[in-house]
Amino acid sequence: MTNNDLRSDILPTTVRDFLAASTVHDADTASSFLVEDVVIVDQNKTFRGRDEVHAFLRDAGAEFEYTTEQIGARRVDDDHWVVTLRLEGTFPGGVADLDYRFTLRGNLVAELVIANHEA
Repeated sequence: MTNNDLRSDILPTTVRDFLAASTVHDADTASSFLVEDVVIVDQNKTFRGRDEVHAFLRDAGAEFEYTTEQIGARRVDDDHWVVTLRLEGTFPGGVADLDYRFTLRGNLVAELVIANHEA
């Protein structure tokens, strides 16, 4: 992690718990950290509302085996956080560094944009 990065225990509980649940494909628990009108954008595909997002969380990456490691995190402001995850596994390319850009509303995730890490 760089000097601008935060340890995961400094992240808001909502972000930590959402990531913990989504990493193990626990869509029910992950969805409990979302506002009703949540928006998730993953590699330019948009999912809106809890039902659509729940299906995305349940199915995303399920056809592959992979590990996930947090390699960075930073606070933009109180409502915006970026967590960089490294995925390694059986998907094309084998390794991907992804930025998870969270927007919080209250104590819940209102928006999450998942995109290739910006070096």
